[in-house]
Amino acid sequence: MHVRRSAEEIAANRQRYEEHQKKGLEFAPKTLPTPSPLPAPAISPTAVIHQETIPGGWYWSTLLKHGEALRIDQQDGASTVALIAWNAADTSERLNLVDTVKMQWTTALGKGRVIFSDMGRVMFSMIEDSAGSHDCLMGGSTAASNAAKYPGVKTRNTRDNFILATGKLGLERRDIPAVLNLFAPVRIDDTGGFRWQGKTSNSGDYAEMRAEMDMIVAFSNCPHPLDPNPVYAPAPVTITRFRAAAPAADDLARTATAEAVRGFENNALMQA
Repeated sequence: MHVRRSAEEIAANRQRYEEHQKKGLEFAPKTLPTPSPLPAPAISPTAVIHQETIPGGWYWSTLLKHGEALRIDQQDGASTVALIAWNAADTSERLNLVDTVKMQWTTALGKGRVIFSDMGRVMFSMIEDSAGSHDCLMGGSTAASNAAKYPGVKTRNTRDNFILATGKLGLERRDIPAVLNLFAPVRIDDTGGFRWQGKTSNSGDYAEMRAEMDMIVAFSNCPHPLDPNPVYAPAPVTITRFRAAAPAADDLARTATAEAVRGFENNALMQA
């Protein structure tokens, strides 16, 4: 049943929201870090657990344990990498980009930001990022979007890749959460539409994401639907799983916002 709210109630709700937003923004750091340096520094061989190269158009999944990290590296050329994740102990808990944006008051994800689950816990901390151009709004490519963009060309797409990946993991289509697209400079324009903001990522850009719980993570290496390149030619992407350094007490991702602090408190309750 639809409930019509009065103008006074709507105004009061808006005021509460704006007050909450103001507190959240006041807590956030005044200056976020500059992009991570290029070229990417070498990872100590003793810290490396596994390295995988995902060919253009293909997918891969891995178990990632609390305290480990992933480096996603475009060392062979620019390419968008789509990512989804689940709590390894309970796959009903999964990546939640709506809460990630809402709780941090921004769609701009980069070094110092965190990725939340749908249970209000932190799944990833972004500990390095040279690109600063990631899309958490639009989702990945589909058979239909590829057919429209690359007519007459046989291609692979992110949606079907993730269906294959989840099936191999014993999951179903309904278990696929919203997709985080790394290295995709998508922003909202003045009309409210999605816009590719130029090719702001470079061949050699990388992102590092530290696991804040045990997870299953799946990747798809297919062009973003808005990628302006008219040719389907995704470059290989290298993903390195490694043991991350223990976070310091003042770790930016753990202290950047009041919501992140609460998220890590929720994690501590889970891991106790």
